[in-house]
Amino acid sequence: MTDPAADIEYETAPAGALARLVATLDEGRPSRGLPPVERWNPAYCGEIDMRIAADGTWHYNGSPIARPALVRLFSTVLRKDLDRYVLVTPVERVGIVVEDVPFLAVEMAVDGEGAARQIAFRTNVDDLVQVGPDHPLRFETDAIGGMKPYVRVRGDLWARVTRALALDLIAMGEERDAVFGIAAAGQFFPIAPVADLGGSA
Repeated sequence: MTDPAADIEYETAPAGALARLVATLDEGRPSRGLPPVERWNPAYCGEIDMRIAADGTWHYNGSPIARPALVRLFSTVLRKDLDRYVLVTPVERVGIVVEDVPFLAVEMAVDGEGAARQIAFRTNVDDLVQVGPDHPLRFETDAIGGMKPYVRVRGDLWARVTRALALDLIAMGEERDAVFGIAAAGQFFPIAPVADLGGSA
């Protein structure tokens, strides 16, 4: 593939809870913007043997990719099309396999309470997102009835909140109009009807 670092758009520094996560990252690292992959529409060139496992590990030709910097680079040119995940550059588009969602939310920062609460996450590839209209939460039930929270990172790319953080996140839940959910950024993100939780809420 061609160099995905070309045509980078840099983002402004975040504030609030998100700023707390920025401070935990390597201060010597240069600012990392994102290529405008949503504007690129090259021809589809077929699939490559790349897979993102449910635990967030990237694999190529059956082996884990051991270089975190390479994983981060690939993550910046990842996009979800209607029928598949693709790595995309201005000149080519290739399909890859994603077992669940491409990212994990591995760190969380919280400021405030109730509707004024701010919740921010860092992903396993160092994306920083603050829960709100552009980065909503959604919740799914796993095979054994447990709750799996997700946060949207960009486009149709989501991060699954790790189990340890999920417990802390759900502990902030409250009931509104017979629905259990989480308040943040002036919004209410429903988890499930209280009646479906068997009184566990």
